[in-house]
Amino acid sequence: MTKTGIIYGINGPVVYLRGNTGFKMSEMVYVGKEKLVGEVINLTKDTTTIQVFEETTGIKPGEEVTATGDAISVTLGPGILNNIFDGIERPLGEIAKEGGAYINRGVSVDSLDTTKLWDVHITVSVGQEVNGGTIIAEVPETTAITHKSMVPPNVSGHILSVVTDGQYTITDTIAVVQLEDGTELNLSLAQKWPIRIPRPTLKRYPAAKPLVTGQRILDTLFPIAKGGTAAIPGGFGTGKTMTQHQIAKWSDADIIIYIGCGERGNEMTQVLEDFSELVDPKSGNPLMDRTTLIANTSNMPVAAREASIYTGITLAEYYRDMGYDVAIMADSTSRWAEALRELSGRLEEMPAEEGFPAYLASRLSAFYERAGMMENLNGTEGSVSIIGAVSPQGGDFSEPVTQNTKRFVRCFWGLDKSLAYARHFPAIHWLTSYSEYLGDLAPWYKDNVSTNFVDYRNQLLALLNQESSLMEIVKLIGSDVLPDEQKLVLEIAKVIRLGFLQQNAFHAEDTCVPMEKQCKMMEVILYLYSKSKALVTMGMPMSILKENNIFERVIAIKYDVANHELEKFDQYKKDIDNFYNKVLETNA
Repeated sequence: MTKTGIIYGINGPVVYLRGNTGFKMSEMVYVGKEKLVGEVINLTKDTTTIQVFEETTGIKPGEEVTATGDAISVTLGPGILNNIFDGIERPLGEIAKEGGAYINRGVSVDSLDTTKLWDVHITVSVGQEVNGGTIIAEVPETTAITHKSMVPPNVSGHILSVVTDGQYTITDTIAVVQLEDGTELNLSLAQKWPIRIPRPTLKRYPAAKPLVTGQRILDTLFPIAKGGTAAIPGGFGTGKTMTQHQIAKWSDADIIIYIGCGERGNEMTQVLEDFSELVDPKSGNPLMDRTTLIANTSNMPVAAREASIYTGITLAEYYRDMGYDVAIMADSTSRWAEALRELSGRLEEMPAEEGFPAYLASRLSAFYERAGMMENLNGTEGSVSIIGAVSPQGGDFSEPVTQNTKRFVRCFWGLDKSLAYARHFPAIHWLTSYSEYLGDLAPWYKDNVSTNFVDYRNQLLALLNQESSLMEIVKLIGSDVLPDEQKLVLEIAKVIRLGFLQQNAFHAEDTCVPMEKQCKMMEVILYLYSKSKALVTMGMPMSILKENNIFERVIAIKYDVANHELEKFDQYKKDIDNFYNKVLETNA
């Protein structure tokens, strides 16, 4: 029998029911005549409180609320990739067919296409023992990704019957499992999973492999591990979204889940248009073939914004269970926290710092803890990496969302307004950023790139720190009074900043740089520093060293040496040797 309740109070997206309705905590409900989707968020013996994921204008007391018996869940199956959903996994393309450019309230569409026929290859046989996570069928979901349909995590038994290879919809029964208690369960290509509960795994691995992004400042100075967490905080216009775009386009993750949480509609439009035109550099397939977008723009209801983060992470965990490396771009967690604050205010909860609810930290930690490199139930390995943008008001990193995020992420890419305004992109500042993954990833760099990689990186960062100290003196009394050794540090730091850290997203060779080239670039810059330092130690003034334009030539390496022409770096070393000998001969 369906349980119902009667509305007696409405406060924005929050709806109150009087009496003992018999509803369950976190249960999904349909509100009012238009059957708006909602979720039970508070229960007492006298009242039931529901947050509604749609606009509540026009609903009035006395209307009925119907329980579904299930928690807010997402449908998991073929058709998720190359798609764009709203915060509760309703496909915007299907909604547009029904209601045009605007989302109608109470619109009811299937999350995934239930009529499309998929080419299914069965991977189990009659009599086979199966458990949660066992792969029962493979479907070529896109040209880039093979979808592996699995037994739901809480199911185990043996296969009674199975269909032959062929074309099936996501709702067709493809296998029948006899459970341990003797009951039979029909399995299809799709399954449901509640968004607020992490999907189970066997084991969490420590960080061991980097998520290679092709962005030098990230890969070299502040790397993130596969299964790691990172925050990109920055004020308006500093490049949070564009940094996430670059990582989404060029990182070596198998699948990208891009969550536009409370962002402007034109930003999501740009993502959709950009990604639709881009070709994946690894496979040559369209980039959207391995991407899912969750669009919850700033003009959509706040409750759905709060749910969109969990929808995205659940989709990511599902693909991780297949053995894929998934990267989530959450843009922006500040807007999500603002949705929490608004709902908390409506519920008349006691506010904490800056009006945010007292549970802000625990919600953030629960979200970021769902990242990780895991051993899945079926024995495969997969990872979920979370890269969350934070939008502190006025660029103030001391506000609660940034500070609490800092507690739960191990990688912090602090964007700097002055760098962005100086057209230095990515505008990640090397003095405010850090990565705690470097020690974990050092063995990987040693085995896969170079034994000197971490040493080169540390030398570069030391020079940048020296430059920062010297600039305090320069601001006071000018650079002319500095000894030549310190002038050289400033010159080399400039080479590092312009030639290594600054990267041009619109240049074919510079938009994405392989690890080997990054290492060679560091090697050449440090070789130039050691040779120049030897000359300065002999008494050569910096004015003579700068006459040869060798510093400008090294800055231009990023453009002049193609990503597949790494042998050219040997010529640069020879040029530096020639420069060294020429200065010695000229000034002997």
